[in-house]
Amino acid sequence: MLPYPNINPIAFTLGPLKVHWYGLMYLFAFLFVWMLGNWRAKRSDIPLNNDMVADSLFYGALGVVIGGRLGYLLFYDFLNFFHHPLLFFKTWQGGMSFHGGLIGVCVALLLYGRKQKIAFFDLCDFYAPMVPIGLGLGRIGNFINGELYGRITTNWFSMVFPDGGPYPRFPSQLIEFALEGVVLFLFMMFVARKPRPRMLLSALFLCGYSVARFSCEFFREPDPQRGYLAFGWLTEGQLLSIPMFIFGVILCMWIIKKRSA
Repeated sequence: MLPYPNINPIAFTLGPLKVHWYGLMYLFAFLFVWMLGNWRAKRSDIPLNNDMVADSLFYGALGVVIGGRLGYLLFYDFLNFFHHPLLFFKTWQGGMSFHGGLIGVCVALLLYGRKQKIAFFDLCDFYAPMVPIGLGLGRIGNFINGELYGRITTNWFSMVFPDGGPYPRFPSQLIEFALEGVVLFLFMMFVARKPRPRMLLSALFLCGYSVARFSCEFFREPDPQRGYLAFGWLTEGQLLSIPMFIFGVILCMWIIKKRSA
């Protein structure tokens, strides 16, 4: 069993303002994506300059926050949200959904693409390799907060989390950081280095993330208000990843069909 580091979730204070590590992880993620986006824009066929990268990233950030929050309330806490719709604004209580955030980003990029007359999938292909940066840093923020911890285990790769009871649990946040963040980022950047058809990066991200998330859910404790949905193991995160994977496969098949036509 490994010791949990007990890092203070509050990074620093500025008078009455408390700056949390979780929020800083989002800030770092957008900063890294902005820098990498400027670098990729110079090497991309997509007509994006540095100002357009910053603008489209701003659209994407709004999509992440609005879609992520709304997705969590709809997918994971619908009845509570139905009776208390103002929960949407109580972000300090936590609750963000990647799948909701993804939908929000897609809507944001669609709107920005129409404004700038850039094809939707060109923007998706541009940003897809960089999304794992935010995913990975977000999981580090979860780990520091001691939230979204794993299932109880006797495995050596376990920790006792402050809010997880007396039993050791998988540090599922670190497993997700490794698979959804590091591995997926390296894979996507490797593919992005070579010439490829439109939509391929988007399709591979959908497939890659859904496989990584589906796998990681076997280590993660399901949300208490949802629990296991079926078979004694299926979680909400796995259920939401299935259509994501199917859509990614359909895109791959569409690409293959177009290239062989």
